[in-house]
Amino acid sequence: MSDIDNPSGGSGWSLKISVLFGAVIALLAANVYLFIQVDHLRSDLAKFRDSTLTEISNLRETSSVTTAANRRTLESMREELEAARRQAAIAVGQAKTEAVKRAEALASQLAEEQRRRSAQMESQLSEVKAATNEAATKLGEVTTDVNVVKTDLTATKSELEKTISELKRVRGDMGEMSGLIATNAKELNALKALGDRNYFEFDLRKAKKPQKIGDVAIQLKKTDVKRNRYTVELIADDKKVEKKDKNINEPVQFYVAKARQPYELVVNEVRKDQIIGYLATPKVQNTR
Repeated sequence: MSDIDNPSGGSGWSLKISVLFGAVIALLAANVYLFIQVDHLRSDLAKFRDSTLTEISNLRETSSVTTAANRRTLESMREELEAARRQAAIAVGQAKTEAVKRAEALASQLAEEQRRRSAQMESQLSEVKAATNEAATKLGEVTTDVNVVKTDLTATKSELEKTISELKRVRGDMGEMSGLIATNAKELNALKALGDRNYFEFDLRKAKKPQKIGDVAIQLKKTDVKRNRYTVELIADDKKVEKKDKNINEPVQFYVAKARQPYELVVNEVRKDQIIGYLATPKVQNTR
């Protein structure tokens, strides 16, 4: 029996038809949905492509601008570098020129200083030569003078020895043999040269008070010009001793506490109220 003839079979067919129709409807809906989605996708792709192209265009423009800017910067840097090189070359040239000028100036100054020093040294050398010649001349003169002095000294020594040989020893007023007696300035100088005794020259005038001669005091009391005699008062060790009517060139002797040998007073010249002579004292004195 066929399905058409079977009512229950007809219900099943209707269901299948309904299911099939529903499936077709769903498939159509799905296709529509997919079409819409594809359309949306196409629209989004188109927008994405447009935005991408825009961005690429912008990037190209930016890159072009950046490249141009970089190119300009590089060109500017190159120009500055070239300018710096040129300035450096100019500066080096100027520095070299100035260095050469400075070196030439220093060389000129050095040469001038050397010439000046050389001239100064030549002048000093000339002065030294002149001074050496003058010194040699003076040395010759001094040598001549020394020879003359030596000759004079020899003559003086001979004269001194002769004068000393002519001096005499006489007995003093105290009965003791005196030292050598000088009767004039020449002989007295000879005695001083010998250095055996101390000699004190005096020019004694008559006065109210005694005068200090050496380490004693002497007061002239009286003179006798015609007879070449004189009288004096000697003061030593707080004692007074009068030597009366003594002759010229006569050793007037007296002792003092500190000397073992006698002091000797010799008058070489008698004038009115004045006597001239010397006092001779021993070199060695008692220390007690």
